[in-house]
Amino acid sequence: MAAHQHNPGVIVAGAGPVGLAAAVALADQGIPVTVLESEPQLQHDLRAGTFHPPTMEMLAPYGVTATMLEQGIKVPLWQVRDRKEGVIAEWDMSVMSDITPYPFRLHLEQHKLARIIVDKLATYPHAKVMFGAALSGIEQDDTGVRATITQNGEEIVLTADWLIGADGGRSFTRKAIGTEFEGFTWPERFAVISTDYDLAQHGYAMNAYIADPTEWVAVFCVPHNGPPGLWRAVFPIANADQPDEEVLSDKETQARLRGFMPWQDRYHVPYSSIYRVHQRVAKDWRVNRVLLAGDAAHVNNPLGAFGLNGGLHDAMNLAEKLGQVWRKEADVSLLDRYVRQRRTTNIEFVQANSIRNKRMLEETDPAVRAQRFDELRAQASDPKSALPFLMQSSMIMSLRRAAEIE
Repeated sequence: MAAHQHNPGVIVAGAGPVGLAAAVALADQGIPVTVLESEPQLQHDLRAGTFHPPTMEMLAPYGVTATMLEQGIKVPLWQVRDRKEGVIAEWDMSVMSDITPYPFRLHLEQHKLARIIVDKLATYPHAKVMFGAALSGIEQDDTGVRATITQNGEEIVLTADWLIGADGGRSFTRKAIGTEFEGFTWPERFAVISTDYDLAQHGYAMNAYIADPTEWVAVFCVPHNGPPGLWRAVFPIANADQPDEEVLSDKETQARLRGFMPWQDRYHVPYSSIYRVHQRVAKDWRVNRVLLAGDAAHVNNPLGAFGLNGGLHDAMNLAEKLGQVWRKEADVSLLDRYVRQRRTTNIEFVQANSIRNKRMLEETDPAVRAQRFDELRAQASDPKSALPFLMQSSMIMSLRRAAEIE
């Protein structure tokens, strides 16, 4: 027989950075919150790891940003390069110093952010994280939500006022509310190859996007276990028939790394992985008392670092509105404004710009490539042009757009 537990506040499905950020923002308002994570511990995810200025601004009130800054790498400069021509444009984010207290990108592995927030949640007596708690059922009515979970072989039923599904791209919550995940999957897989070889000595910024009609590359340096850190390189795998194990073989990883950064010695590759990439947005982000955020609501390719940042922007927006509704300061219809704001800007900005970034890097028409490169050079060399570009690419403009939506 299932054990029953009641939480008068909010259940959050998923202990990734998005679910945990929503939880800490709710807990800070005095709202009881329980986070459910199906895995036995925090996941060691090696994909996302770049944080934009407004994300740091949002997390600062909870003491999270200060710890992120202690552990991360500040990246004030980033580049667009061509595999043959070298640097096309270098962007200096310091031109935004009057607009944000964080005029740089911050590189920090997302599992480290998750750990920072879990430690912060532990300081709130009304916040709880349950690991090894697999969500298997969701029922709701006008009074609340019943979540059935299995933990240590025991079935537990949790009841709460609201449930946030932040349980990733394969979200159980999204499937439980029966909404479509509209969009497409890119035909090529993406490989992530990490090396401790320092690309900075060859003029690479800590974040660089390398255009090439055959095989573009995105590189960025992450802290890893401390200076000098690790360089991650993301490649497209165009051959759909090539087995994963062959893609990740030493021969293939060495060839890919040498392809854009020739070196006579072997690269040391401590980590490599391969994954599929999607561009999808859930049709419905709210069904009564169940709401979606982060990858459960939207997924995109990583070029531009919009996915995790956008998910964290969802979390902060939703927690603020849910707090007002929970305190009866606002009608539940305020939650539909969350959906309008975040879903609209995800489609208009995150989906559109991540697709545009990928197509720019892989452009095959020489004339189109040359024109685009000329535009980037002109923008980067003129601070008046660079400022609006950087405000767009750092997601400041997408948040301003969201705030305008009623």
